[in-house]
Amino acid sequence: MNRNVWAGKNGPLLIAEIGGNHEGDFEYAKKLTHLAAESGCDYVKFQIYTGDGLVNPIESPQRNEHFKKFELTPEQHLELANICKSYGIGYLASVWEVEALQWIDQFMDFYKIGSGDLTAYPVIKALCRLKKPILLSTGLATEEEVLESIKYIKSCDPLYESSESIAILQCTSMYPIPAADANLKVMDRLRLQTSNPVGYSDHTEGTYALEIAVAMGAQILEFHFTDDRVGKEFRDHKVSLTKDEVRTLITRINEIKDLQGNDQKNPLKIEGDHVISFRRAVYPAKEIPVHKVITSEDLTVLRPNHGIAASSFDLLLGKKAVKPLKKFEKLDWKYFE
Repeated sequence: MNRNVWAGKNGPLLIAEIGGNHEGDFEYAKKLTHLAAESGCDYVKFQIYTGDGLVNPIESPQRNEHFKKFELTPEQHLELANICKSYGIGYLASVWEVEALQWIDQFMDFYKIGSGDLTAYPVIKALCRLKKPILLSTGLATEEEVLESIKYIKSCDPLYESSESIAILQCTSMYPIPAADANLKVMDRLRLQTSNPVGYSDHTEGTYALEIAVAMGAQILEFHFTDDRVGKEFRDHKVSLTKDEVRTLITRINEIKDLQGNDQKNPLKIEGDHVISFRRAVYPAKEIPVHKVITSEDLTVLRPNHGIAASSFDLLLGKKAVKPLKKFEKLDWKYFE
């Protein structure tokens, strides 16, 4: 299992979700795939299903017909996967049709379990048999359900005990959502509860939530992708990014990474001599005769930090001057006993 599967070219793994934005039009699906690949993302994502394999035609006939209209054939998915391959990026799909695993597995580096399938244990079990990393989206779920699904995945195969074998996405399953419903702090909670890589699947408008998620440590970002939101009726387009917006997001991610820097706290070269010019040292506040016992009234702290640092002020109190000291004279420890 590749331990770097969640590492993207620009830090967090970037997944451009075309999903159903093609609305069953294969030529449009190919166009979107080319645009997404050109945007700089790491993976282009689709959904593999048939209407009858996903939605009960008796219980929900309208939804069944909707998904039938959006179906792509196995041959079309394979062509899309090869387009991704030609760009040197990954093809990804939420596989909602277990039978499809046999023909799409060759192109899958890992499997995405969408929010709707978090409790679909038979589907999850089939994915686990392929022994590839799993990306679990958590929209609609309680914390308990998330933890139970992770527990179930681990029960399917010991390899999923590895913390890198399962990644988790905070997600709110509505399109679009207001900022207050993104709940990005859930990422911190899931990271604490599981020790697994954590990311964010975005259903807000724009890129701001994604940028904040990166600053909060998201290792994976999933966002919907389109060519243009103008004049589109299908709801997913409204929360989708365009090629130029993804490129701008990548610029922002790199700026955020620059701002984050590293966790080692040390003076930096760029700060120059500020450790001297910005910090204070101890200086005589007045003339101090030889043998004088030093009191706080005898001393002051001023810039620059020459001689004895201001942090040693208290250590000088009670000592005797071994020589006369002038007001504001640079001090040395050898002047005291």
